[in-house]
Amino acid sequence: MKFSVVVFPGSNSDYDAFYAASHVLGEDAALVWHKDTDLQGADVVILPGGFAHGDYLRTGAIARFSPIMGAVKAFADRGGPVLGICNGFQVLLEAGLLPGAMVRNDRIKFVSKMVPVRVEQTDTPFTVACASKQVLHMPVAHGEGNYYADPETLAALEANRQVVFRYSNAAGEVSPASNINGSLNNIAGICNRQRNVVGLMPHPERATEAQLGSADGRVILASAVKALASLSR
Repeated sequence: MKFSVVVFPGSNSDYDAFYAASHVLGEDAALVWHKDTDLQGADVVILPGGFAHGDYLRTGAIARFSPIMGAVKAFADRGGPVLGICNGFQVLLEAGLLPGAMVRNDRIKFVSKMVPVRVEQTDTPFTVACASKQVLHMPVAHGEGNYYADPETLAALEANRQVVFRYSNAAGEVSPASNINGSLNNIAGICNRQRNVVGLMPHPERATEAQLGSADGRVILASAVKALASLSR
């Protein structure tokens, strides 16, 4: 199985994702430059965290026009699993591969800390190895992670079970107190209607080994391996 990690100018979690896929999971992995048009035989695509193109215009707004995004969209349209992490999530929103948008955190502060996140859905390629309502501890690091959607879009997300992760407390309770950035409905991650494209603000690739403070993020990447293995049987 091969993970392809897209590298934009300003990506800073690309090597973390590459390390997690290749060294922690033991899978084949490649770094793919944003000007490329070939995903190098990817089975799974990751858009990593960072500040693509400096986020100078708006987070992800320039990255959506990178040549590689045509290949990412075609891959997603074929049902290929795509994971957007933090800035990668923002790029997926700007590219229209996921609905909604990101705005500044409600207290206008950059948030960088380990947070609990509750798994809401286990039928995506990135959560099939999770238990329903499992609480994962993963780090966040963002200033624009406040998920927003218009009322109709938000209602559709909930009705179609597209909210995949919510900010919670360690016991899995979702409340305003556990909402770290003001996201609507405590949303930390969503998927598309086909369920193969997932975006989340926490960083699973930075929580794959115990010495990092948590190894909970490993289950998200391992889910992709499990999902694709089940298809090959």
